[in-house]
Amino acid sequence: MKKLSILFTLMACCLMACTGGQKKTTNMETGNETLVRLETTMGNITVKLYNETPKHRDNFIKLAKEGTYDSTLFHRVIKNFMIQADDPQSKTATDTTTLGNGDVGYTLPAEFNPKFFHKKGALAAARLGDEVNPNKESSGCQFYIVTGRKFSEAQMISMENQLNDARLEAVFNELARKHMKEIYKLRKAGDNDGLLELQDSLEAQARDSVSRKPALKFSREQVAAYTTVGGAPHLDGAYTVFGEVTEGMDVVDRIQAVKTSRADRPVTDVRILKATVIE
Repeated sequence: MKKLSILFTLMACCLMACTGGQKKTTNMETGNETLVRLETTMGNITVKLYNETPKHRDNFIKLAKEGTYDSTLFHRVIKNFMIQADDPQSKTATDTTTLGNGDVGYTLPAEFNPKFFHKKGALAAARLGDEVNPNKESSGCQFYIVTGRKFSEAQMISMENQLNDARLEAVFNELARKHMKEIYKLRKAGDNDGLLELQDSLEAQARDSVSRKPALKFSREQVAAYTTVGGAPHLDGAYTVFGEVTEGMDVVDRIQAVKTSRADRPVTDVRILKATVIE
């Protein structure tokens, strides 16, 4: 047994057929998914927003209508992984400005839905890491579009095992953090037997905690998508997917292929010129 180390059919707006006032019926009233067009310096990308993730949907619509996305950069681009945008600071950034930390002053609660996963073309919310964001709350503005790559079924099985191991280790590390004073004292005293005994105890507690929840297992839909169109399966269940690309995936592919700096920022700026909610 391996030891753990202490360490996303837009309906045309319905018009009431009357000679007086006309009432526009919104997509949310009809149950249709809202479309947003992102006009970029490399072409247009259209995304649809899932009604099952209403907080992220409504926030994306709000920011698009307010012009928050307009003139922002795709500031982080990694080939065969994803393209990330909408750090508000990127609107006026110089070539040397460090980007990725800008926000709109709030976060959104995670809206995980097993129906939606990180297949190629998925639209998802960026967020801070688990260390400072244990509830996995989403950035109020920054988002990414998955490009990813294709995986074999054997690779998917291997990734399942790796992700389950990572979950176990995360629980173990959290328990260890709660015992840091004790660990420090044992180390200071040179009590290696005490450290090993504590390690065994924490490992047993971690395994018991993890065993109470079902092990991660990719669904048939996930396996089918990741072995055909591709994506980034290791992100599933950790970041909120709230939409997907419906048109312009070729533009996304062109963006992911641009030359980037060591900080993954495109050497030549790729900018969202305007975001428009299609109503």
